[in-house]
Amino acid sequence: MTNRISSAVGQIAESATLAVDSKAKAMKAEGQNVIGFGAGEPDFPTPSHIVDAAVTACQDSKYHRYSPAGGLPELKDALRSKTLRDSGVDLEPTQFLVTNGGKQAVFNTMMSLVDPGDEIILPAPYWTTYPESIRMFGGVPVEVLAGAEQGFRVTVEQLEAARTSKTKALVFVSPSNPTGAVYSRDEIAAIGSWAAENGVWVITDEIYEHLVYDEREHHSMPAVIPEVMDRCLILNGVAKTYAMTGWRVGWMAGPLDVIKAATNMQSHATSNVCNVAQVAATAAVSGGLEDVVAMRKAFDERRVTIHRMLNEIEGVSCLEPEGAFYAFPSMDGLLGRELAGREVHTTMDLATLVLEEAKVAFVPGEAFGAPGYARFSFALGLDDLVDGISRIGELVNS
Repeated sequence: MTNRISSAVGQIAESATLAVDSKAKAMKAEGQNVIGFGAGEPDFPTPSHIVDAAVTACQDSKYHRYSPAGGLPELKDALRSKTLRDSGVDLEPTQFLVTNGGKQAVFNTMMSLVDPGDEIILPAPYWTTYPESIRMFGGVPVEVLAGAEQGFRVTVEQLEAARTSKTKALVFVSPSNPTGAVYSRDEIAAIGSWAAENGVWVITDEIYEHLVYDEREHHSMPAVIPEVMDRCLILNGVAKTYAMTGWRVGWMAGPLDVIKAATNMQSHATSNVCNVAQVAATAAVSGGLEDVVAMRKAFDERRVTIHRMLNEIEGVSCLEPEGAFYAFPSMDGLLGRELAGREVHTTMDLATLVLEEAKVAFVPGEAFGAPGYARFSFALGLDDLVDGISRIGELVNS
């Protein structure tokens, strides 16, 4: 008897972050006072000049029709200028493919690069979509754990120990989801040199590039080590920087042969991204960064607050987030004990207990390849943030 569901799709797990967010929203809909730290979604409205551009586009009949599968020419031109400005990497417009959000950029990339049996080095903790997209196309995620003791940053020595004759690519993310870690220029140079010397592709996700704090800076690997560019794909999108998660516009950029192949595939899968959303994205990446600076200032206040409050809870230990909008504390001190009359053995147990008893939602570390940890998004209002972490503290101390 044949399987009803293909083996490729049947092995894919639901997005843990979206599952937590959905459950929290469902409880809210029932009238429960739930505070959600699950989804990485800015709570700000999309800046008005971006919305205005979309409204104007809605009224222009040329955007009511099919457009090139790879993206509107004006958006690809704007992405070239934006990438040079923000990443220091000069590419041609033909080297960009506009996708339906960052997730499609990830899947397009894996579909274009990965053959069955290829090994993809995946530093952990990792975003939940990476391993699923690798497995979808027969690849093998090779997890390399970088724990809190090393600032959640993987080393060249670890990467070399994981490399085999089957290694095809490295997934590299800075600033990191879920840890908030930011690699220094020297660390990026060392990893980039290792990849170039060993012919390893680099898939670098730069979607949190503008969300770095204190005096830290984001550095794009191909700008630091130009030799990697022939085997490098840059992934990005407007979702996080411009509070545009629902607009679903991302992109991938890299060697022309890979981009052409991915564009051919997308022409059969989804064709063009919504034209109105592409016009909005053009306005976003072409404009100034004043709105981004204002949002980052608010995130920074929340970052400092959540870091302090988490460390004030007995049994919780949290490194200071350096970028993105996530705190990634160790919850080990709460495991193996009884809370609210129930035994807690894993962070999965803890997340369930906290949601049910304190009405606070967070994503357990198992979803990110890091049992014992938890991800808290601080992309929510400061008052809710303080209330939510206080509830956890009260539950622990009850």
